[in-house]
Amino acid sequence: MTKNQGRATRGKISIRTAKPADARHIEQLARPYADRKILVDKRLIAYFEDIQEFLVAVDENGNVVGCGALHVMWDDIGEVRTLAVLPSVRGQGVGSRLLTALVSRARQLELQRVFCLTFEVEFFSRHGFEPIEGMAVGVDVYTQMLASHDDGVKNFLELASVKPNTLGNTRMMKTLTPPQ
Repeated sequence: MTKNQGRATRGKISIRTAKPADARHIEQLARPYADRKILVDKRLIAYFEDIQEFLVAVDENGNVVGCGALHVMWDDIGEVRTLAVLPSVRGQGVGSRLLTALVSRARQLELQRVFCLTFEVEFFSRHGFEPIEGMAVGVDVYTQMLASHDDGVKNFLELASVKPNTLGNTRMMKTLTPPQ
């Protein structure tokens, strides 16, 4: 993180695909949220390994001020992960712009649904996500997904092994309409 990154101002913010050089910034953005158990705690290597899933919000000085990822879970569903912004840009629409761009990416990939596990129910509701209960996939897909080593997939499936880490979170889904 650059020395100015903590002091972002109400300037021009752009959204772009993350680069490997952004991984450390993403980890630093996510760290305070992970410390408060709002985001999954990940090691820096995980951000490098998943960098192609990330978009970043960058201020006019080139500082990364927000991030978010779209993780494909199956042929029709993806998950929004690690959506985080610097406290200094909260309330400026940076999170909304990132989420909109991630949903747009999901549409480009021809996904039909986007999932999230969140404490920010109101934020995601404003963007068309709705709380879900029960199994969100068929038994055949569920069986295939059980083989995943990814904790996010386990959260999606509501496996008991991840329950202690996700208490209080809400599972939410947005159904995407095909482009006209």
